[in-house]
Amino acid sequence: MELNIKEIFTAFMVLFAVIDIIGNIPIIIDLRSKVGHIQSEKASLIAGVIMIAFLYVGQEILRLIGIDVNSFAVAGSFVLFFIALEMILGITIYRDDEANKLTASVFPLAFPLIAGPGSLTTILSIKSEFSNYNILIAIIINVLFIYIVLKTSNRIERFIGKNGINIIRKVFGVILLAIAVKLFTSNVKELF
Repeated sequence: MELNIKEIFTAFMVLFAVIDIIGNIPIIIDLRSKVGHIQSEKASLIAGVIMIAFLYVGQEILRLIGIDVNSFAVAGSFVLFFIALEMILGITIYRDDEANKLTASVFPLAFPLIAGPGSLTTILSIKSEFSNYNILIAIIINVLFIYIVLKTSNRIERFIGKNGINIIRKVFGVILLAIAVKLFTSNVKELF
């Protein structure tokens, strides 16, 4: 268990880029407008627990249920694809009934938006380069950033305004769609 600042920083930056919590602000604001309140603590904590658990037992769990990382990533790409379509087209695929209002902090926010196939696959791939201890610290720092963004999303929305949010929502919807397509294409060819 050796503390390596360079490994922590690199792992943090890679995960930060993949999680893209800043880019997800329009999705967070949109989700909050649909379900009312988002539990920032719950969403951050659950995303952190999922990522930490995946760091230590992810490959074993997937192997145990007969799923490879590529299949997992392809499945996640579909979820991201539909979230992106909602953002771009202004349609509702995700039903906002009472059950969804209670679980929105967990699904789709904590999983698969924050702790999704991209971040979980990234965790598995950086395990070969960095120590688990340094990756763990990088995950915790990312979770703190996620919490801050979720907690301040109201203020961010007020600062940007309705029109700004709509523009950003469409732009990031296209970006999310591109990420979903990239995640799909880079993993589907590994399946055949």
